[in-house]
Amino acid sequence: MEKRPNWESPIQFVLACVSYAVGLGNVWRFPYLCQMHGGGGFLIPYLIMLLLEGVPLFYLELAIGQKMSRGSIGAWTAISPYLGGVGLASVVTSLYLCLYYNIINAWSFWYLFHSFQSVLPWAECPINSNRTGPIEECERATPTQYFFFRETLNISPSIEENGGIHTGQAMCLLLAWMITYLFIVRGVKSTGKVVYFTATFPYVVLFIYLIRGITLQGAFNGIKYMFIPKMEQLANPNTWINAATQIFFSLGLGFGSLIAFASYNHYNNNFERQAIIVSMINSGTSIFASIVTFAIYGFKATVNYENCLERVRLLLLNTFNIAEDSITNDNVFTWIEKLNTTYPVQFAEIENQLEACDLESELNTAVEGAGLAFIVYSEAIKNMPLPQLWSVLYFFMLLLLGMGSMLGNVTAIITPLRDFKVLNGVSIELMNGVVCLFCMLVGLSFTTTSGNYWFTIFNDYAATFSLLFVVLIEVITVSYIYGIRRFEKDIEDMLGHRPNWYWKIMWTITSPLLLIFLFVTYIVNYIRGGTPTYQAWDKELGKTVVKEYPIFGQIFIGLLLVSSVSCVPLTALYVYCQKRKRGNHLKRQRTVSTVST
Repeated sequence: MEKRPNWESPIQFVLACVSYAVGLGNVWRFPYLCQMHGGGGFLIPYLIMLLLEGVPLFYLELAIGQKMSRGSIGAWTAISPYLGGVGLASVVTSLYLCLYYNIINAWSFWYLFHSFQSVLPWAECPINSNRTGPIEECERATPTQYFFFRETLNISPSIEENGGIHTGQAMCLLLAWMITYLFIVRGVKSTGKVVYFTATFPYVVLFIYLIRGITLQGAFNGIKYMFIPKMEQLANPNTWINAATQIFFSLGLGFGSLIAFASYNHYNNNFERQAIIVSMINSGTSIFASIVTFAIYGFKATVNYENCLERVRLLLLNTFNIAEDSITNDNVFTWIEKLNTTYPVQFAEIENQLEACDLESELNTAVEGAGLAFIVYSEAIKNMPLPQLWSVLYFFMLLLLGMGSMLGNVTAIITPLRDFKVLNGVSIELMNGVVCLFCMLVGLSFTTTSGNYWFTIFNDYAATFSLLFVVLIEVITVSYIYGIRRFEKDIEDMLGHRPNWYWKIMWTITSPLLLIFLFVTYIVNYIRGGTPTYQAWDKELGKTVVKEYPIFGQIFIGLLLVSSVSCVPLTALYVYCQKRKRGNHLKRQRTVSTVST
């Protein structure tokens, strides 16, 4: 059996963890939660949950990986053969993530390639086939929405209506998987080199965007909105639940990636310090990215607000006989009151046409996920000077964040497979290639016209439930089955000292209780939520509408929820049956030998 490879230096391991943990969620999920839950007030539960749940569980997974020097399946099987299913559940969840996550990188490639044009294609509506005006669907929506839903996704009206593969997206997905393969082709030897770039360059782009963002008109409105806390949100239970969930997923707990990365450490590597460093970098990045995002929010909201004022100004000028320079954006509201009082009859005729321009409501419009990354940001970028430059920088940063996370996702699958003796003879290049090819071929389904709806199912249901369950089993196993005293001795053997009281209290009491609460809350919310729904694009209205998933969609969601979690009891049952079978076989052998005697 070949010797297990190691990271060349501790810095490679830290950068690999940073590259994996710092991903798209830091850019498109955390700012949304800040916006939803009182701006700066959300930082209070977020940082508390980081200390109660995030750092201790991150530490625990690194310790298991480094001690066992195996992937998730091997590590948990070594603790107890009955627990091999915990590792298997992690691998299945990581596989689901790999199937759909690279489509986001394909979208980033698509936008990146379209950024090299004299006019950004999402800056204005394309002309119709008769060349008589803009395409109607685009006019009903906005150019950025049209480019995303029609040009990028070529989306169908519902999940039930399917069409062919989008060739452009399929090529971008192929490119994303080819690069992923090159990044991991020789295992940690390849990954260790790549992470120097994937873990650091996004910070360069974020810093450039910060400088540009704070110089944009209205940026201060967005930053002020973020940092002025709405403390009443602290009384909202959902604020605390979302803070705990965000910490949990942002650090990438439960996927098996951290166990896999740590398994390549030297035995006496100081993972305790690294767990704290990576957790703090991850949370610091979320806050840093939020400042950049809120500066962009502020700019976009201010532009939309001023455009609204300009439309109202023109309406007043065209309706009433007023000198053009009399009404400005600064005094529009004063003129509205004045004209309403002076010319009530004329004013009543246009009252229904008057828009309610409000900067606060523009800032309150919360968007997450692809809507933030590919629509809101695109909307802001097209209004910047030199939009092509900012577009290239932004989508290249998204690409690096996505690729960095993919390194961890694929490693979580490859490492446990390499631990199986039956696969020892297979070269690492071939095994990595087979996994990437399989994921790419299945992932092509996300490039069909209904592919985005299936992407949403995977994004919403493939990981959340199973990860909460997996990490809950992990922390209970370490604390109460493997034993906290035994775990302490293992850590002392690796680090030269035992973990202090803080870690032990978190592992044995606080984190398990928090995870049980989150797990039960998820189940209750799922049951109370009724029939699952999704956002479908209606081209006649030029916006998304809420639709219920059909029966086959609901069955598929159920299978996703159960498939990975069921690995734990089924593996335990299989091991029990095998042991019982062997026990019966030995009994028969002893009986036969006794009779012979």
